[in-house]
Amino acid sequence: MTYAEKVSKILAKKGYVGVRAEDFGGAVRLSGETDSWEAALEAGRLAVNKKRSRGVVNDIVPRDFIPEPARMPGITDKSLDGFETDVLVIGGGIVGAAIARELTRYAVKVAVVEKEYDVATAQSARNDGMIHAGIDLKPDCKKVKYNVRGNKMYDALSQELDVPIERPGQLVLYTARWQKYLFPFIRLRGARNGIPVYPVSPEGVKEYVREPGLNYGGFMCPSAGVVSPYLMTIALMENAAHNGAKIFVDTAVTGMELKEGKIVSVDTNRGTIYPKVVINAAGVFSDKIAEMAGDRHFTIHPRRGVEAVLDKKAYPKAKCVVGKFVISGSSGSGHTKGGGVIVTIDRNLLLGPSARECAERENEATTREELDEVFEKQSRLAPEVKRSDIITYFAGTRAATYEEDFVVEKSEVTSNFIQAAGIQSPGVTAAPAIAEDAARWAVREVLGELRKNPSFDPYRKGIPVVREMDKEARAKLIAENPDFGEIVCRCEEISKGEIIAALRTPLKVDSVDAVKRRVRAGMGRCQGGFCQPSVVKIISEELGIPPEKVGKKGAGSEVAPYPKKGGGV
Repeated sequence: MTYAEKVSKILAKKGYVGVRAEDFGGAVRLSGETDSWEAALEAGRLAVNKKRSRGVVNDIVPRDFIPEPARMPGITDKSLDGFETDVLVIGGGIVGAAIARELTRYAVKVAVVEKEYDVATAQSARNDGMIHAGIDLKPDCKKVKYNVRGNKMYDALSQELDVPIERPGQLVLYTARWQKYLFPFIRLRGARNGIPVYPVSPEGVKEYVREPGLNYGGFMCPSAGVVSPYLMTIALMENAAHNGAKIFVDTAVTGMELKEGKIVSVDTNRGTIYPKVVINAAGVFSDKIAEMAGDRHFTIHPRRGVEAVLDKKAYPKAKCVVGKFVISGSSGSGHTKGGGVIVTIDRNLLLGPSARECAERENEATTREELDEVFEKQSRLAPEVKRSDIITYFAGTRAATYEEDFVVEKSEVTSNFIQAAGIQSPGVTAAPAIAEDAARWAVREVLGELRKNPSFDPYRKGIPVVREMDKEARAKLIAENPDFGEIVCRCEEISKGEIIAALRTPLKVDSVDAVKRRVRAGMGRCQGGFCQPSVVKIISEELGIPPEKVGKKGAGSEVAPYPKKGGGV
């Protein structure tokens, strides 16, 4: 009996009379109809068997659901028509950025296409920024392999790219007294995965959490850290551009031409590109890109996570990342690490994330119900946290496969196609390690060998952060450039000089949110209520465009589309 036949029997027993299973290039493909999207989702889960199948391709059509089309750029032109490159990376998130930078170590031409108005706008901007230890991951999965390698790379990345990281560690609290007897098994898993871990007594817990809501003891993973995920993505991409990579935003892939098992060309809204190798780092659309490339053996079913951002005054209430003990882990049946209280690199606390399956790939909505759920669940770990500490909240959609693991591989079907797909948590941690493998595979495909780029420069200088300087350094900087003495964002103490510097980096940007991600103008308590008009004015003056043309997040999102009498905003 084939595995597809076995799946058909399983589904029939569960009442899925309108669903068929068939072998599909080493995967199992489901087709037919179900009454609901939830039923289609569950059918996909029932079909998973990592030992007997490459993956689950779920083409079931729910009768109650018509998907929204993907967000597309508002630009259509021929500016890239005929463009040739050795390697084309699809996706400008942290994985795509890390791959692009890694590729520039070698003697190949590199290009990146990103359909949004800037890099780091989707999953890479909408997560908690944890550098995971990986203790919750099952041994032998790709997630733990790349997580452990990536975790060890972050100290060097921080120094080279001038992006701060911290390693406050992760405290995992037991939820019942009996769980402490599982610690020998936890230590054994840590040893197997190369992850240091040590026990923490109930008294020791109070050293990390001022007023713990749970205190049966726990254990500490000292290698866990935090980073700004969007700032790291931007830094990786800036360094890639500095080393010769071409970065094209507002550029969506719409199709591919294949001949004899090889990608010949890639169609976009800005013309047809001719790459020698294509790397798929397209996040929630990575299965769609795989389908275009003739090697779809997995399906992305989106999972939305909501997180609450707390005022900086809440920061002293937890000195490290705090979570509670979850038996299943993110690669098991629970599909979530459980979330927690996260100490960010910018001295805010985050609560969350939640984990809810959602039908839409770009569903970044937040609801009162989910926010309440996050607060009620995570505030139990640190009861001193109050609802009034919340200054904003956001949602991110994760690129989960039914196998709940990464798809990182050189295609078995399409000779010049590489997958870095299905990257959900711990994708931020794993990104630099994934990049090493993907880049090597691509370069060998192009050159036949790993020929180094002799002019590769791994270093990138970040924008000066005025609020973190001592008086002497600040005075010196202001004397050299008075713009650094003019504070625009009072909440975050961001100067005009920092905003102008953000507009002059190798990755040219022209929107309020792009500036916000680079220097935090508008991320404080008032959420831009005070500084946004000034940011718009600076962008307008620096780029020489009318203020009414300045968008919040690219074309079509103009902040003040109607100029007032006499000019200005």
